[in-house]
Amino acid sequence: MQGKDITEKMLEKYNDVFADILNVILFEGRNVVEESTLIDALPMSMLKIDGRVRTQERDIAKYWRKSKINVALFGLENQTIANKLMPLRVFGYDGAEYVKQSRKENIDKAKYPVITLVLYLGYDKKWNCPKTLFEVLDIDEDIKPYVNDFKINLYEIAYLDRKKIDLFKSDFRILADYLYQMRVNKDYIADKTDIAHVEELLTLMSEMTGDNRFEETINDLKGKENINMCEVLDRIEARGIEKGIEKGRLEGRQEGIISTLVSLVKDGILNVDEAAIRANMSTEVFEKYIK
Repeated sequence: MQGKDITEKMLEKYNDVFADILNVILFEGRNVVEESTLIDALPMSMLKIDGRVRTQERDIAKYWRKSKINVALFGLENQTIANKLMPLRVFGYDGAEYVKQSRKENIDKAKYPVITLVLYLGYDKKWNCPKTLFEVLDIDEDIKPYVNDFKINLYEIAYLDRKKIDLFKSDFRILADYLYQMRVNKDYIADKTDIAHVEELLTLMSEMTGDNRFEETINDLKGKENINMCEVLDRIEARGIEKGIEKGRLEGRQEGIISTLVSLVKDGILNVDEAAIRANMSTEVFEKYIK
């Protein structure tokens, strides 16, 4: 799980990807947030709890600025598994940024909203955990009218409409398309969309699929231009064939070794135990080759 978290951040750190996610999810594909207006924010904040200073860290956070003034702080939180405490986590992230704005040194500065998007990247089942603070808290009915609710902005990428997925222009479209196809068809057919951030996307695909060949292909593609997923999958298939051939060679070599050892046992040159050790198997298994 840690691997997925890291690789998701690697791709989304790019302003073209970050802006694309915001523009499609929040603004129906309109170019409202431009890449050049995004500035990296420190993802880590500090809290004092029970007399101890603790840190909390977002996945990705960026300021949206116009004329050097913060219009908003956007945060992205990636989840491949539903988390029942997500409303509390997001409330803590957003609250920490508002506390920062309330400090004495910032008292005369313009205040800006904090917006966090939770991107759910699971495709085998929908989000089945709380989306609001009320769903997490155990609230006595007498005090419920005085408790402020808080909802998370949750987006289940694999369950977006096909038309919405097609609005993505960055490498995130390839990831979203993969999740959508895996949910609907249980299979993935790539298109010829060029990849901008090859290493980051293929590392993420490797983590998402559990297929290390995505990552192994990165070195093969270094220095090449106009790379798309069709080419990547062709190379992955070729690597699979090569591994199959090599496996066959190794298995053939092992069969030859076993055949020789069986002959030596039958000729009385080796006993069964010695032959089994040389064949790297148990005596019981090796005896089956003698019969």
